[in-house]
Amino acid sequence: MSETLISWFEVVMAPIVLESVTKVYPDGTTAVRDIDLTVQSGEFMVLVGPSGCGKSTLLRMIAGLEETTSGSIVIGDRDVTAAAPRDRDVAMVFQNYALYPHMSVRDNLGFSLKVGHTPKAELRQRVEAVATMLGLTDYLDRKPGQLSGGQRQRVAMGRAIVREPTVYLMDEPLSNLDAKLRVSMRAELTNLHQRLGVTTVYVTHDQVEAMTLGQRVAVIEDGRLQQVAHPQELYRSPANVFVATFMGSPAMNIAMASIESGEFVFGQYRLPLSDDQLAALSDRTTAIVGLRPEAFTASGSGPSIEIDVAAVENLGTESHVFFGVDAPPVEVASHRSDDDAPSMVEAGSVFVAKLTTDDVVSAGQRLSLQVDLRRVYLFDADTGITLLS
Repeated sequence: MSETLISWFEVVMAPIVLESVTKVYPDGTTAVRDIDLTVQSGEFMVLVGPSGCGKSTLLRMIAGLEETTSGSIVIGDRDVTAAAPRDRDVAMVFQNYALYPHMSVRDNLGFSLKVGHTPKAELRQRVEAVATMLGLTDYLDRKPGQLSGGQRQRVAMGRAIVREPTVYLMDEPLSNLDAKLRVSMRAELTNLHQRLGVTTVYVTHDQVEAMTLGQRVAVIEDGRLQQVAHPQELYRSPANVFVATFMGSPAMNIAMASIESGEFVFGQYRLPLSDDQLAALSDRTTAIVGLRPEAFTASGSGPSIEIDVAAVENLGTESHVFFGVDAPPVEVASHRSDDDAPSMVEAGSVFVAKLTTDDVVSAGQRLSLQVDLRRVYLFDADTGITLLS
């Protein structure tokens, strides 16, 4: 951070506490369901989930752009549940940039300061410091229409930074950028947060963004909070089938399995269970089995399965090998409620193995895959909740 920026930017550490937050629209649609969540001071929290799960609605409730049906929202030491957006001391970055097209970059960056009657000298200093930090100095006199998508997104972020808010709220800010630019912008966002240290809540449907950006990640599905944890914990210890299949790319393979004589049988395949896995299963005769694509290797020792390769995707550093599993579909509720129909997670009939490109594999080939049994996940067949810690 430049010395000029340090001279005026003062971080105000403000946690966000949501208690039993619910949003019900007039037509009866429930978008957010009884969410309890604490975002620590200075934390970068990511809200992730599929489209329509309620994550953007929750962010807009924190911003005050959506009314809260019930529950409370506290920012810092203030209950802002009923406060107007302008009284919450938050800055929001939108997916569509929301820049004023007739204004220059300089005027877009300084607009909120001008409205707030910031002295001209201070306004100029803040704008130029933020422009320097974001690499926008050469574009200050251009209009948004003369900028690339990445430059416009920098202006949108700069407009939030220059206000010196206690909280940043970001609603899928990178979704309009191409894949290569998203990667570089993720790195820039991480760097910005490290330098500024302001509490940030970031919404995305992209689990790669969630894993790379979030200090902690809150997984939301059907308006309900499924799990909150460090990205690696979500990946290694998912609380339920939904989290297990949502986090990770390619997604975890799941199938309904029967438990027979110390083994689990899924489709045409049979593999042994460890003592710990058997203990977790207790007296169950069925369970949902989950296998990450990287649990399979084409060489080595240990338990193996023989597969018929259906298709292969070669990605340079790795190959994705697809094969059929003749197992019944998985249908489990990702939540239980007395008054709501459960949402379902369905297993496909095709598994995917992630192999190195040293293993030459082609469609139609008969192949032996070794399975790392330490990477076997087991979930309750009825609730989808994990059986292993």
